[in-house]
Amino acid sequence: MKTLEEIGIHELKDLLLKNWMTHDGMWFAHCVQALGIDRTNELNKAAIKSLAGIEVKRAARIHGIEKDRVDTFDELKDFIDGAFALSLGDFMGGSFSFPETNVMRWQVGDQGCFAYRGMKRLGVIDRYQCGVMYRVFCWLDALGVQYRVSPQVDGCLFHADGTCAGHIRFAFP
Repeated sequence: MKTLEEIGIHELKDLLLKNWMTHDGMWFAHCVQALGIDRTNELNKAAIKSLAGIEVKRAARIHGIEKDRVDTFDELKDFIDGAFALSLGDFMGGSFSFPETNVMRWQVGDQGCFAYRGMKRLGVIDRYQCGVMYRVFCWLDALGVQYRVSPQVDGCLFHADGTCAGHIRFAFP
């Protein structure tokens, strides 16, 4: 049996993220069965919003950032790079980049993201409200960042358009 040191950080991170996302998916599925998709979307967004401030503080602390806000694009970029390094797994199907100052681009691969695949299996993809991008937006809100999103994320972009990609433009000087 491998020791924790032998497992390695990438494998450990992958396991923890998969377990967390599996729990999240099971919670979502049981809520859909008990309450329906509309109420589950509401509860999911409420949980994400209440968790965002806690996640931001924890991510900042683990990266040695002393404040809860970001004041410049470079600070935001550093925060996102660090926080996403902890929170994104290869299995999730998405990526992000910073193609220019004050812009972040997100893109999901051809198979769709893990949430799309899960909601499709549950049979609720047509009414699912994307929790993945909502989480990112809640992080930005928790950091006090002003931004605009294009395209607007209503429902699941991958389901609606066959692609999930867009830009977040930040209002830093």
